[in-house]
Amino acid sequence: MSALARYFHGEGKFVSGYDKTPTTLTDELIDEGIEIHFTDDIHSIPSALQHKDLVHHNTLIVFTPAIPKEHQELNHFISNGFNVMKRSEVLGMITAHGFTIAVAGTHGKTTTSSMIAHILKSSGVDCTAFLGGISKNYHSNLVVAKKTTEKNIFVVEADEYDRSFLKLHPDIAVITSMDADHLDIYGDQKYLEDSYRLFAQQIRPGGKLIYKKGLPLNDLDINRAEYSLMDKGDYSASDIKIVNHQVHFNWNNSSTTISDLSSRMPGTHNVENAVAAISVARQMGISAEHISAAIRSYEGVKRRFDYKLITPNLVFIDDYAHHPEELRACISSVRELYPGKKITGIFQPHLFSRTRDFADGFVKSLSMLDSLILLDIYPAREQPIPGVTSEMLLEQVTIRDKILCSKENIMDVLKEKKLEVLLTLGAGDIDQLVEPIKNYLENKYGAA
Repeated sequence: MSALARYFHGEGKFVSGYDKTPTTLTDELIDEGIEIHFTDDIHSIPSALQHKDLVHHNTLIVFTPAIPKEHQELNHFISNGFNVMKRSEVLGMITAHGFTIAVAGTHGKTTTSSMIAHILKSSGVDCTAFLGGISKNYHSNLVVAKKTTEKNIFVVEADEYDRSFLKLHPDIAVITSMDADHLDIYGDQKYLEDSYRLFAQQIRPGGKLIYKKGLPLNDLDINRAEYSLMDKGDYSASDIKIVNHQVHFNWNNSSTTISDLSSRMPGTHNVENAVAAISVARQMGISAEHISAAIRSYEGVKRRFDYKLITPNLVFIDDYAHHPEELRACISSVRELYPGKKITGIFQPHLFSRTRDFADGFVKSLSMLDSLILLDIYPAREQPIPGVTSEMLLEQVTIRDKILCSKENIMDVLKEKKLEVLLTLGAGDIDQLVEPIKNYLENKYGAA
């Protein structure tokens, strides 16, 4: 949503909006000249939009499925005949007449899409990118093309929630994963997989699907190719090694090897994301030399294995992981990078339904930590579900060093901990704890 707000603001439109709570991102949008309020109140809407007798043909109302159905402002716009569209519909409208690269997947899509955008931009292929996180290279979730051309190129993150990605018709589609998620929408994994298959079949004539090997897409009658971490697919990695906390690897297809690529993004899951991004870049005709330089200069995305502090005695990493598989990948990568170090994780579960549906997976992933500080469930759009609590998870986690904690008491708990590697994990408002924790740790352990 914030990327769309920035896009229209950059087009010279008047942009205003509502969010539930102030954050660093909303502060940035306000500084950029976008009006934002935080109370669901019709009187907070800009005055020109409050009266039903005005002409609304030049006003677009954009909302996300996270907005509850009883939201007063949204209902005001609907009942008074405004042009109201979901975020996904607007993204489909913007990209309809351009060359579109869409990245979908229950995890990995933000890193992969931001990496594709960076390879294109740094290789001289101009593009506009709508990302699901803040790119560190561009300090925004919107990367804007420098000029309009006959063939505008878009890189978009294709969101599976509420089947949003079915509004897109890409020229190149990437599918990174199809793990069960959003079962409050899909019911079971089969319907989620069916939606991904429909998304793949919306690729435009002459386009291509690039997907992780092993996903159930082999029977689709479209131009497609598989990528994998090490298994021999159409595209793969080889000779993966870690040198001075950086990952080195080769990218391979049937006829070419791009050797000794180096990335600041640790973890084999990020190598896999890079394999997908490079495969798209080769499809776009980008040279091995440009790809190598771009992978080397790619800085990642905020809250995706985001180093906040590195000292001789402590490493602090922040990550958006909110699905059991994402937690497993993050914690495994930390173990690989810092063998023998004690790993303490602060985790905030996101959504009651996700916690209920994947409780066993969360328990297994969180048990990979040495020490767990578990926060209450962040509800987002949901009402509580009886019996679904953080206590339910904590009881089943198998490690002995575990505690339930409120956000208000987190600093007191940290003061009692012996920390070596600290992780903050989750997709709720745990991000608001990151800077206070960093400031505390800098005072105690020294700045990076």
